[in-house]
Amino acid sequence: MSQKSVLAEVKQVQLAVELILLGARLQFLEAEVGLSRERLIRLYKEIKGASPPKGLLPFSADWYMTWLANIHSSMFYNIYCFMLDEAKENDLPAIIKAYRRDT
Repeated sequence: MSQKSVLAEVKQVQLAVELILLGARLQFLEAEVGLSRERLIRLYKEIKGASPPKGLLPFSADWYMTWLANIHSSMFYNIYCFMLDEAKENDLPAIIKAYRRDT
């Protein structure tokens, strides 16, 4: 029986909440956060007050975030690269920080 860390699970829930508030799709959450689909759906419903949206998804796993009309992709990408290279952030925190600074 593998032992789960309560703190690791709390961090995954916090990450999922942050991504849901930014508009992440359920498929993206499933791929990047270590929580079950059922738990993510319950979390999504609790935060947004509705079921996760359904429909076709982009082909790339990197772009499951919902689109904002005013986001400029090159600025976002440069901020993301800066967060990875200079700030030494991990992938998901770098995506979140770049997304917040670009919107």
